[in-house]
Amino acid sequence: MANDVSPDPLPTPVTEAGRDGLAALLARPDEAVVGLDFDGTLAPIVPDPDAARAHAGAVPALAALAPEVRSVAVVTGRPVEAAVRLGGFAGVAGLDHLVVLGHYGAERWDAATGAVSAPDPHPGVAAVRAALPEVIGGTADARGATIEDKGFAVAVHTRRAERPEEALRALREPLTDLAEGNGLVVEPGRLVLELRPPGMDKGVALTAYVHEVGARAVLYAGDDLGDLPAFAAVDKLRDEGLPGLLVCSGSTEVEELAARADLVVDGPSGVVELLSALAAQAAR
Repeated sequence: MANDVSPDPLPTPVTEAGRDGLAALLARPDEAVVGLDFDGTLAPIVPDPDAARAHAGAVPALAALAPEVRSVAVVTGRPVEAAVRLGGFAGVAGLDHLVVLGHYGAERWDAATGAVSAPDPHPGVAAVRAALPEVIGGTADARGATIEDKGFAVAVHTRRAERPEEALRALREPLTDLAEGNGLVVEPGRLVLELRPPGMDKGVALTAYVHEVGARAVLYAGDDLGDLPAFAAVDKLRDEGLPGLLVCSGSTEVEELAARADLVVDGPSGVVELLSALAAQAAR
């Protein structure tokens, strides 16, 4: 006789709205969207963005959860090619219900077909890309800052600078001036400043996708300032009657996100544990 194994218990959200969101997700998982940031949520933060990889348990957890829900949406500022490659999402059984919304929704990759859709890039991105080395080189305290070309946006990381926080502060004004002069905006993050077209954020991408697939519950998990628009989007959806759960992939670097979350977990490992527990509960 086989032994019955109880699924891992789910943590309890600290807010009533969060508890309602979790209950709605578990009651009808096939009507729920699970939205997830990539860096810091599915993948540990590392000094070199190109060296990031999804947590070892992330893909198995997603493969268990995705068939139970309406969709899993990875919402990231990265190009979809990078997120799919670094996440190891391509060709995985069980991930047909997964999409990657890259460049804050400007690009989209569908695991079921492998198809990528994307608009033409904003012309200001090319101008900023060409000017950034000179701006960084001419900024005191910015030594060691690195440039990440995201195609539809450009990011300047200070994590590898000699004094990361000082470099971030020193670069904020010149990068803001550069962005505004080329029709772009600056989005701050964890030791990063990203220059990108206006109207591109995770909240816009998440809201549009929730409406597109007709979801009736939503979970969103993130770790950074760039996830605040997605948190705000879930708050707005809840005001409109759609239950939601906000999860912070715990970080002492971004206390504002933790303060707004219904549930705080221990970084990517905690996110994987949560996804695995959700999958087990949803499959019962």
